[in-house]
Parts: sequence; structure tokens; C-alpha cells
Amino acid sequence: MKKKILFCITARASYSRIKNAILALKKKKGMEAIVLASGSALLDNYGRVVELIKKDGIQVVEELYTSFEGDASIGMALTTASTIEASARSFTRISPDLVVTIADRYETLGTSIAASYCGFPLAHIQGGEVTGNIDERVRHANTKLSDIHLVSNSDSKSRVIKMGEKKSSIFITGCPSLDIVREEKKNLDIQQLEDCINYNGVGEKFKISEPFIVVLQHSETESYEYSFNRMMMTLKVIDRIKIRPLIFWPNIDAGSNAISKAIRVMREKGALKSARFIKNIESRMFVKLLSLSRCLIGNSSAAIRECSFMGVPAVNIGRRQEGRLCAKNVMHVGWNSNQIFNSINKQLQNGHYKSSKIYGDGFAGKKIAEVLSKSHSFKNKRFVD
Repeated sequence: MKKKILFCITARASYSRIKNAILALKKKKGMEAIVLASGSALLDNYGRVVELIKKDGIQVVEELYTSFEGDASIGMALTTASTIEASARSFTRISPDLVVTIADRYETLGTSIAASYCGFPLAHIQGGEVTGNIDERVRHANTKLSDIHLVSNSDSKSRVIKMGEKKSSIFITGCPSLDIVREEKKNLDIQQLEDCINYNGVGEKFKISEPFIVVLQHSETESYEYSFNRMMMTLKVIDRIKIRPLIFWPNIDAGSNAISKAIRVMREKGALKSARFIKNIESRMFVKLLSLSRCLIGNSSAAIRECSFMGVPAVNIGRRQEGRLCAKNVMHVGWNSNQIFNSINKQLQNGHYKSSKIYGDGFAGKKIAEVLSKSHSFKNKRFVD
């Protein structure tokens, strides 16, 4: 009998962070690596990431439509509740030997609760990290519900230990999203990337040879009611910068509709004339795009993880990533248009930074697969003083 490892993918970022681990595990004898897709991973508005998973030759055993869309925070609570119910039923049907959940999105908490109450062992990727959003609460809750912890660095391991977890259950693997950076930074064909941007996006036709910046801003869920004004502020600053922007649509958090509205309003006003707007592209395309960009602006964790590994300048706005371990490539600013404008210009002048390995060396997938393929004892989990 093969050991059945079930990876729960709830969003586009979740897949990019775990893809290589799944592919590495598939190659191991006696292992069955399968995916349960839910949340925004199934929604067209967010790129329907499940199709990329299938394209990569990974078996998606079930698709669970669990998302409640809308700008209010209640949608996140309802999605979590829906994820608990649907996942519990699926886990019972699939009967995995181990469930894997990733990072800190609210949907992942539904996965963890369902696995724990149904009695299925749980592994958590990227525990022990700090953020300035409600995501941090979710991340730490996932840690307490999990049996195996696959963390990015020693800082994260230290925090997981402080939460009362056994040292023997914690493994430093690095951040798996860096694997794609290492593999694709030099390999991907430039023309293929340009064609992808022009096929998937809307707006002015994109030329990879011309200087550009990337804009990716999500809502701060604890103050999502300000999302529209904050996105308008960012876009107005971007409109003043004399370099072409590639603007990505936000994820599905509370406030995402307001951010999308701000993008549409600016377009309808005739601003951002040189911009191109993109919903989603494959993770390998995205990291190549970042590597060629002059700067990443917004509040995506890609600034902290992928961009630090590539040395790409980033301007992180607001509190969504507050408290995270950062390399020198990241410049932090508040919601102030002058600060944002000056920081972007400074980063454009600075150019690329030296590569940082604070989130690993780009071989996390193999390390995660190695840990998950081993035998572990899951009985009698207790708080360790």
C-alpha cells in the first residue's frame, strides 16, 4: 500500500509554495501525492489555479467550492466554515495517511480543524512566521493543530518551540516558493514570458525589453474598509512614476472588491495609460517577471520571500507584512503618498541587491518530500514546557 499524502490547495500562492514538494514526493517509491483543491484555487476571477495543477501532472482528487465572495469580513468566516464541512467529508472519503496545509490564509484553518477533528495527522508548511495581518493568528492556530512543522528558518523554528511544540516535530526546510525562483530564473524563455503577459492581460501591449515595475497590493483585512482609498493612493503614485507598471489583481480577502474597483476607476479616468493589468500567471512566469522588473510595489509576501532571494528591490506598503524577517531589498513605508513616491524612486536608483538566503537555498521541495516520506509518531500530542 502506498502512503497517501493529501495536499490542500486553497489559493494561487499556496500552489506556488508547495508545487516542487509535491513533484518530488511523487518520484519517491511508495508515495502517493494528491491534491484537494478548494477556495479561490477554483475561481476564474483568481486564475483558476486548479488547471495549472492538473497541467503539471498532479492528480486533483476533489474540487470543493467553498468560497463566499464579497468585500465584508464575514465572507472569510463563512468560507472557513464551509471549508471545515466540505474538507471533513472529503477527508473521510479519501482517508489520507497525512494531510498537508500551507501557510496562513483563512481557508487553511478550515483544513486544519477538519483534519484534526477527523483524526488525520496534519503537516503545516511555513509555521512560526510573523505578519501584521490576521493571517498571523491563522498561521499560529495551524501550528497548534499540526503534528509536523516544516519551517523556513531558525527564527520560525524558535517561535514554534515557544508555542509548546516538540523539537523533534520541527524541520527547517526553507521556503518552497524559492525552488521555482532557482529553477526558472535562468531557464524560462523571455519571448514565452512576453507572450504570456500579452495573452493573459489587458491594457497596453507589453514588451519585456522595456523597463517596468510590478504592482501587487492586497487588502489589510483588519482594516479592509480603507482598501479602496489605499489602492487609489498607490495607483495615483504609480501614475506619477515614469516607468511602465504591470498591475496584478488582488487575492480574495475582504476588501478585494474595493481594490479591484479602484483599478477600474483609474482605468476609466484614462490614467495608467501605459499599464497592463493581469489576473494571474503561472508561478514560474511570475518569478521570472519579478526577476526582470525594476521594483515590486504593494504588500505581497513575494517582496519578502522571492524578491529577497533574487535581490529585486521592493517597496512594502502598510502593515500586512509587518514584523516579518526581511532582507535589505525591502523598503517599508506607511500609507503616505509622498513616502511611497520617494521610496519607489529610491529603489529604482538603487538597482538590484545581493541575493539573500534568509528563507532558504531553493531546495525546500526535496527537503519537505524527504520529511513527509518518513514514518512519524502522531500519538499523544501535548504542550511542551
